[in-house]
Amino acid sequence: MKINRRKFITLGLLGGAFALLKGFGNNLFAKNLSADGPTQPPIKPSPMNWNDEEVSLCWIGHSSFLINFYGTILLTDPVLSNRIGVYFLGTNWGPQRFVKPALTIDEIPKPDFILLSHAHLDHMDYPTLKAFAQKYPAKIDVMTSFATKDVIEDLNWKSVNEIDWNESTELHGVKIEAVKVKHFGWRYPWEKDRSKGNPNGRSYNSYILEKNGKKILFAGDTAFTELYKPYNNDGIDIAMMPIGAYNPWRYTHCTPEEALKMAHDMNSKYFIPMHTRTFPQGREPYEEAIDWMKNSAEKYKPQIGLTEIGETF
Repeated sequence: MKINRRKFITLGLLGGAFALLKGFGNNLFAKNLSADGPTQPPIKPSPMNWNDEEVSLCWIGHSSFLINFYGTILLTDPVLSNRIGVYFLGTNWGPQRFVKPALTIDEIPKPDFILLSHAHLDHMDYPTLKAFAQKYPAKIDVMTSFATKDVIEDLNWKSVNEIDWNESTELHGVKIEAVKVKHFGWRYPWEKDRSKGNPNGRSYNSYILEKNGKKILFAGDTAFTELYKPYNNDGIDIAMMPIGAYNPWRYTHCTPEEALKMAHDMNSKYFIPMHTRTFPQGREPYEEAIDWMKNSAEKYKPQIGLTEIGETF
């Protein structure tokens, strides 16, 4: 990956700052579960047993899902790295996983396409994406948000495409509509960002995926917003919503109950949680987000589809 001299120096300083501030970070973020590093996922999925005549998905970890959408295989925001953070000197410098990915790259069937919500380091993971591009050179299409494909366009994809808010396209028989959310887009602090009012800055998407009359919302990352309400008659079958890192980041991340309310407002049938139990990104305890979701679910229309990393819906 090519970076200019200014960015090279800046990334080096960021790496050094991470090491110096490790003690501060330990107080800010949730603690890891094991002194020995990431634990094994509680459930091991078996995607080779899935039926191409159905919709199946499994939670790999964080916002990474493998989806078989009536025979179309796609990955959302794949992050298989042990750490998330600045990619420097051939590795990521940042927080370590709580739990290992539920599937390795060798256990994941070749994706028809990869769907990326935005360029944040915990959603657009360069080492993971590089590994897929090397394993399947020029064989995977990628869809990402406006002004973000430059992060990974040096890799050997079949195609890499951007889609902006309120635009629609189709890949491998799946209709893809980009939906605006309440978040931000910069990957590094010096970059232009849509959330700061720059129309040409990095953007951030939710997506509505449609095939054979069924619809899946992949929310990416969002704070609580009314922006989903116009989709309440769109027939969303499955709402995949972020529920973690709300403490102290409420301005950019919704709580579990807020996520349920947004899915409820869209009249979604099923609710799939994500963005929790994988990386230490907030102060909330490891179990809190899922427990909060379970305790609040009876007040809202969508049924909870899964609760554990590795589980299949």
